[in-house]
Amino acid sequence: MIHKTRVMLYSTDVAGASDFWLNTVGAVLIETMALPEGFEAKVIALNETNEIAIFPKEFIEKYSPEVADNVPSLMFFVDDFDAYYDRIPTHGEIFDNGGTRTFNFSTPDGLYFVFAEAK
Repeated sequence: MIHKTRVMLYSTDVAGASDFWLNTVGAVLIETMALPEGFEAKVIALNETNEIAIFPKEFIEKYSPEVADNVPSLMFFVDDFDAYYDRIPTHGEIFDNGGTRTFNFSTPDGLYFVFAEAK
């Protein structure tokens, strides 16, 4: 049984990306991981079972170059859809996606994800 999901994102600015998820989205910093050569990664909880780990892209390019350009396609289901739409300055248009309202948004690194209205 899977108990938790952690998605790894690779950023050119870990502090800026972390700030976006913490202060714009409202997630919680749960860990700062020390990595080799003085690099650090941030682990951010979206809720009790879903986390994002933000790694420096430079670190990933050096230690795991085969995944450095991987970007997950993620959709986050939220209860307070309209509040997220108002809070995220980089949002796109609201669309009806098979009966579910959705909008995309970009992070400071230019990664695009989607918020969807939870039912």
